[in-house]
Amino acid sequence: MDFSIASILALDGLTNGAVYALLGLAIVLVFTVTRIIFIPQGEFVAYGALTLAIFQTGKVPGTVWLLLLLAGVAALMELSGRWQHQRNALVAFKAAGRTLALPVVVSLIAIWAAPQQFPLWVQAVLSVAIVTVYGPLVYRVAYQSLESSTPLVLLIVSVGVHFAMTGLGLLFFGAEGFRNPSFWDTRFSVGPVMLSGQAIITFAAVVALIVMLWLYFERSLRGKALRAIAVNRTGARLMGISSQASGQLTMTMAAFIGALSGLLIGPTTTVFYDSGFLIGLKGFVAAVAAGLSSYPGALAAALGVGVIEAFGSFWASAFKEVIVFTLILPVLLFRSLRSKHSDEDH
Repeated sequence: MDFSIASILALDGLTNGAVYALLGLAIVLVFTVTRIIFIPQGEFVAYGALTLAIFQTGKVPGTVWLLLLLAGVAALMELSGRWQHQRNALVAFKAAGRTLALPVVVSLIAIWAAPQQFPLWVQAVLSVAIVTVYGPLVYRVAYQSLESSTPLVLLIVSVGVHFAMTGLGLLFFGAEGFRNPSFWDTRFSVGPVMLSGQAIITFAAVVALIVMLWLYFERSLRGKALRAIAVNRTGARLMGISSQASGQLTMTMAAFIGALSGLLIGPTTTVFYDSGFLIGLKGFVAAVAAGLSSYPGALAAALGVGVIEAFGSFWASAFKEVIVFTLILPVLLFRSLRSKHSDEDH
């Protein structure tokens, strides 16, 4: 170990940590607004990377057919729910149509565009759009009817959603792994370190997304509504803020962040149908280190996780995952010693 090797490992760790930071921020966002510990966040990462990989082959990604299937289930649930509450067929069918509209439009565009072999950036935009639409549909199908349940019940549902999405990923993508092309192949020499264009894009995308999230929550009315739900769920409801709409919006943002993370990490590692679980868990470690409540804390913890993973893979590559996930134990111990009460239902 010398300075040049340490610099290379640190850069590699910070690059991966930037992606983990996005996932950590998404997990914190979902938990603060909905009280859902969103285990399947990593599946959005895998779906994003694999969707782009299938677009590269000129075929229609399996995520398009799964999107149509999920949209159909969500529309039927919306139709049934509106009919039971209002007994108005026109209102019920309009609600079902609104649920179907965007997924169908995105799917038709993807089916048309797949054999056209558009440039990489167009395929990337389509991949992000497809996976982003999953967010509100997953919330509608799996969580909306249970939104008043305890965090423990929602956690159990999240585990079920994770296994379902992993199995569907195997069905639609197969067991073969894919590695996406880099968005920028240029390399720059910075002292002993070779800085790749992909790393620059990753850091730029992370910084841009964090700034946009800050502006959204500070300046927009919808962002302030999400903050109100996070601070006081009951009070926000009394002020007319819909918890259902907030949940769907939050899950949409989480799906977008996951899809973007998949595009960023795809050129640096081979992604399989189940790769999202480990990637998402590293973001979860960062979120837990931040107490599932602090965005700056999740960002700092994720960068630390990335650096520790990089140095751990150098010294003990066979145990790098163990080293990373062991980090959560002292954090949980420290928080349990500081905690004075149980606020599970807070």
